[in-house]
Amino acid sequence: MTPPAPRRAARNDPQPAVKPPRSTAQAAPRKVSRGAGGSGPESSRGSARSEARPPREASRSTVRRAPDGEPEAGEPGSAPRPQSLMLSFFGIHVLGTGTALSSASVIDALARADVGEDAVRSTLTRMVGRGLLDRHRRGRRMYFSLTGRAAAVLADGEERVRRTSAVNRAWDGTWTLVGFSLPESWRRERHDLRSRLVWAGFGPLQSGLWAAPGRVDVAPVAAELGLGDRIRAFHGQVAAPTGVGPLLRTAFDLDAIAADYRAFLARWSDDGPAPADAHDDLGRQLLLHTDWLELVRRDPYLPAEHLPADWPAEDAERTFRTLSKRYDPGARRTAEALLDRWDPEG
Repeated sequence: MTPPAPRRAARNDPQPAVKPPRSTAQAAPRKVSRGAGGSGPESSRGSARSEARPPREASRSTVRRAPDGEPEAGEPGSAPRPQSLMLSFFGIHVLGTGTALSSASVIDALARADVGEDAVRSTLTRMVGRGLLDRHRRGRRMYFSLTGRAAAVLADGEERVRRTSAVNRAWDGTWTLVGFSLPESWRRERHDLRSRLVWAGFGPLQSGLWAAPGRVDVAPVAAELGLGDRIRAFHGQVAAPTGVGPLLRTAFDLDAIAADYRAFLARWSDDGPAPADAHDDLGRQLLLHTDWLELVRRDPYLPAEHLPADWPAEDAERTFRTLSKRYDPGARRTAEALLDRWDPEG
């Protein structure tokens, strides 16, 4: 499909975005055009629940609030939100270059993934407000560059994408355990801690006790939230009568994680049609990388020897890497032709 002709209307400075009403509606189907309010629900759903039972945030298949600066994770199979696509775009084409991009060229680039101009403008404004982008005026044009905070988020995502295996084949049997007890009135703190633990690969075992396979550094999470005196972290191994398999199923929704990978395979099957909302290789690259990154962020990277024999993660990873190599040359040529770069330090 021929990419849409760039519109030449004035687009030098993103217009102030109207804050969308908070909504808990599920994400629209893939065919629906993306709107401006796609950053995901910000509510603290489930945070007021008693520690007596595991929170719903623990399920990797549910919509959850991401830690500040992280891309929001939507329902598996739903259309990527504009902010997630924009972070993928900046991660692939801007991270490490030290350059800023004009708003006009960002609009042109994301149009390849069927993101409308209004959605791009409001997303740029929102990301500046969240400390993910810096805004620079140069004459009549407005440019955007990554903040240090956003660069750290994207570097983490790049590390996960580059990980050599979709399953953990080097696990030595070590677990990281985190115990915490927060006053019932600390609803926001409890919710934020749970969100960050899920993002770090933890799942709930029982009230106030979470576990992740492998050695996980919990100190940065505790320091960021100011909860160092409320968190206890340990490394250890299981002992009878506890088994690793039942422990994994207690802490993680294996069926939901597998379903996410199968949905990815169904959408990106090598012999299937390209996504209808991608206009060229740049659009396909952005959609592919965004889908894959959201998927691996939901996956706690579980030990391979304790997963079902038909675990689909490695098939999905092969598909991702094959298509990424296919789309990358054309995507980079298109990006270099249309991107208006400027060095704020130059």
